[in-house]
Amino acid sequence: MARALITGCSTGFGRATAVELARRGLEVVATARRVETLDGLDVAARLRLDVVDEASVAEAVAAAGPVDVLVNNAGMSVSGPVELVPLAEVERMFATNFTGAVRMIQAVVAGMRERGGGVIVNVSSIAGRVSRPLGGFYSASKYALEAVSEALRIEVGPFGIRVVVVEPGFFATSFSDNGIRYGTDGPPYDELDRAWSGVDGKLLGGDRPGPEVVAGAIADVVERALAGDEVPFRVPVGADAELVLPVRRQLDDDAFEAAMRAQLGLDQWARRPPRLA
Repeated sequence: MARALITGCSTGFGRATAVELARRGLEVVATARRVETLDGLDVAARLRLDVVDEASVAEAVAAAGPVDVLVNNAGMSVSGPVELVPLAEVERMFATNFTGAVRMIQAVVAGMRERGGGVIVNVSSIAGRVSRPLGGFYSASKYALEAVSEALRIEVGPFGIRVVVVEPGFFATSFSDNGIRYGTDGPPYDELDRAWSGVDGKLLGGDRPGPEVVAGAIADVVERALAGDEVPFRVPVGADAELVLPVRRQLDDDAFEAAMRAQLGLDQWARRPPRLA
């Protein structure tokens, strides 16, 4: 029986993925910074794991035993204008979203290589391909994760290890509600914040699917990879991801920005010419 270790299982995508993989017969090791949040999960093991703490990662991986599937899901969000978000907060987010995921990969990939196979699923975001105003630093952390995933895929593929990036759009979870925001409660960026509020709802027509949709996509790709079937490197999930990402591939930067403004009705926040001194 394949063993899957999932980070960030207290809520949202991580918890739903733990439930779904267990339902499909995998031996699931669910982890979270506060292990009591995992109470009620019917899985093989529930472990404390803080991805920013090297000792915590080492202890959890040792307790988990041989890992066949790693799902890097733990993450956090810090938003606001590039000018105003404290760099300490940016570094804290990168420590979880990027460095934490890499720390987990480094902790399990040698064992996968020695056993001749494994699956690594990195949960990115539509924001890992398209950066929006006031979300640049979160996008940067996911862009970085995607960049490392591209390299990792080539490096470990010859050893039978499959690497997949899952790119969810906007889903009904507590993730965005728990995000930290800076610099949007007053001038000069409050107008931009108001203009972009509700953008996700416009793309989805007001519908926010639950995390089970993403869990199902992760479980599908894990099952296929474990069976030796071909799997895509990138897996967009959600109507907004399926709408935006193909358009982003087809258009240059200016054309894409114009298309998004038109689609979302955001012409009121037009690009303003520079004011010369």
